[in-house]
Amino acid sequence: MAPTVPLAVLALVALVAPGLGVAPPGCDYPAHRWCSSRDTAAACQVQSRCPSLPRPAAAPVQLSLYYESLCPACRQFLVLKLFPTWLLLPEEMLNITLVPYGNAQVGAGPPGAAGSPRCRRPRSDRLLPQERNVSGKWDFRCQHGPEECLGNMMEACLMHEAQNFSTYFPVIFCLESGSSVTKNLEACLQIYAPELDSGRVTACVQGDTGMALMHHNAQVTDALQPPHQYVPWITVNGKHTDELQAQAEASLLGLVCHLYEVGQGPGGAAGLGDTSPSLLGL
Repeated sequence: MAPTVPLAVLALVALVAPGLGVAPPGCDYPAHRWCSSRDTAAACQVQSRCPSLPRPAAAPVQLSLYYESLCPACRQFLVLKLFPTWLLLPEEMLNITLVPYGNAQVGAGPPGAAGSPRCRRPRSDRLLPQERNVSGKWDFRCQHGPEECLGNMMEACLMHEAQNFSTYFPVIFCLESGSSVTKNLEACLQIYAPELDSGRVTACVQGDTGMALMHHNAQVTDALQPPHQYVPWITVNGKHTDELQAQAEASLLGLVCHLYEVGQGPGGAAGLGDTSPSLLGL
């Protein structure tokens, strides 16, 4: 009895090489192997007819969060949106950069009270720079006062000392979701990163390293294009638009999954412009 030829192979031969399975120039493989690998399919010019081929890995979506440690809207986004999305996705899909620095402060009262949708930059001709060089040392003035400056520096030092994102992000989540950002470092380290010595973080905060890290964050934040108008300020693959910001705040998981899926197709991450709410299920 003659061996049975799979219908898929017969269909492939009929579609691609109607001349009784004659291979195109440059294809040295029998028809039943044309879909065995991406290289073989390319050599035999049948990629579009091989739906079972593995798709090439897409580059991870790059998300940067510019925030203040005591801004209510920043804490809400980090705790309720960013951290759960990071937990749900494999690491090859999403790279996150955290930049604690934020806005300038004008006047005596700290803006951005609880319940405010975002912490906005004050609009004033007397806008004070948030950092200034005083006798050779950097001095920082934060929107929500000295405690926020301390919280920003603690988190910057935590990132510097831990190095590994999967080590320091759960600790930052713990700090931002707790009752006090600046007073729970020891407890959060014991829960999420017991291998990290809190003394190293404290030494960084109290020394020149912490100042240098905050100066770097100031430069990175001030270089944003377009300039940030509020925090949390979100960039995706290096871009910020009102649409991307709104979609990230409404359905971050949907946005990242859609952009990663687009990145696997023709044009890769250039599909950033195709982020309509209908595609994201918003």
